[in-house]
Parts: sequence; structure tokens; C-alpha cells
Amino acid sequence: MAAYHTRSNSLPSRQHPLISEFEDQLCRLRSSDEASSSATSLACKLSELQDLHDCVDKLLLLPLNQQGLNKEQNEKLVNELLDGSLRLLDVCNAAKDALQQTKESTQELQSIIRRRRGGESSLSSEVKKFLNSRKTVKKALHKAMENKCTFSLLNKDQEIVSMLKEVQSVTLAVFESMFSFISGPKSSSWSLVSKLMNSKKVSCEEANKLNEFANADAVLNSLLISQKSKKSDSTLEENAQNELQKLEMCIQDLEGVESFYRRLIKARVSLLNILNH
Repeated sequence: MAAYHTRSNSLPSRQHPLISEFEDQLCRLRSSDEASSSATSLACKLSELQDLHDCVDKLLLLPLNQQGLNKEQNEKLVNELLDGSLRLLDVCNAAKDALQQTKESTQELQSIIRRRRGGESSLSSEVKKFLNSRKTVKKALHKAMENKCTFSLLNKDQEIVSMLKEVQSVTLAVFESMFSFISGPKSSSWSLVSKLMNSKKVSCEEANKLNEFANADAVLNSLLISQKSKKSDSTLEENAQNELQKLEMCIQDLEGVESFYRRLIKARVSLLNILNH
């Protein structure tokens, strides 16, 4: 990553303390670019991401940076910055909606399993509803990532512009990792379904290869198949309840997306004020 203490037309020639803070925060996020394997690690990234955006807000308030982003002189750049901030909002909103929809479906299905009185057909219908909701979520996340195109950013000689591009890039990387986590690996999930249906022992190590979203999908798919074949399986129902509880706890760990979304909205308002000053 380029150092941001070189001479530029938008930042002081002497390194500003905020630039060192920015570099440190960016390096921490870059060092953990690999796909996250737990909700805890993703939640940590979200917290670090918020710190990074807070630092950029402070940098944007520096007089020289505000002059460099003057709308009259850099109209095309301003439009790109605003478009980029909208794309980040769209991506974050997709994650927020996906978690909210899955949480509601999870709580509803848990309640139905606990107070189940309507027989196997009733449970089958509710499991289908949950799985269909998961398909809708996955499609929405896939669409959101298709529309995440980065913006090129003109006038890259301005260091504040290069920094904003870095922020956009690492933000998208974090949410791409989160989208992958929520969607889960389809092939591995169906392998677990097959083992569950054939009454083969599924070891903790095998289950841990998948996250809470994929494990819930696998157990509920196997339960649905069992229901369709008219074979009642109390073990599968118990497993489903356990996995749904784990999924709900996992979603709670990721609910920092909500506060980060509000933070991005606030940042966009601040950016609009600076660019239109």
C-alpha cells in the first residue's frame, strides 16, 4: 500500500497524525482479508471498518482536503464520490436486510417447532417457508455484489482521493466476505444433508467446516426430505431446533451491520455538506 506522507496537493507535506492512524487501521483490515470463518471475526472487521470510516471523516474536515474536493473545480470527481458512497450504502443495506429477514424466519420457525401441534404436514410447510426465505436472501446478496462495481476516481494525484478509493475497496471486501458467510457453501451443505439422511454419524469436525447459516440449511433440508417421505425423525427435529438457536446467536453477533449502516448514512450527509460547501 502506498504511504500517504508524500507531498501532495491535498494533504500537508508533513505527515499528519490522522494519516498514520488511517494507515494503521487500513493495514489491520488488509491483514485479515481472507474469508472470515466466524461471525465473531466478521463482527470485529465491522468494528474496525467503522473506525476507519471515522478516521476518514476527520481527514475530510481538514481545510486543504475540502479545497481539493471543491465542487466547482472537480465536478466529475464529486459525482463519482457520491455515486461510490451510494453503492456502499446499497451493499451494507443488502447485508442488513438479509440478516433481519433470516432472523425473523429463524425465530418464527423455532417457535413453531417448540409448540408444534399440527402434525408433520404443518411443520413441512413451515420448513419450506424458511428455506424459500433463505433462497430469496441469497439471490438478493448475489445481486448486490453484481452491482458493487468500483468507481475509478479521477484526479488520483490527490492523496485524499486515493485514500477514499482504498476505503471503498476494503469496505466492499469485508461485505463480500460477509455475503459469502451468509450464503454458505452449497456443495458442502448438501454433503452434510446426505449424511444426515443416511443416518451416518456427522462428526463435530465435519459440522464445524460449515458456519451456522449452512448448518441450519443442511439440517432443515434433511428434515424436509424426512417429512416428505412420511418418516418422522425426532432427532432431526431436535437438531433443527439446536441449529436454529445457534443461527440466531450468530446473527446477533453480526447486528453491528445495523449501526454501521446508520454510520454510512451519516458519512454520506457529511460528504454532501463538504462537496457542496
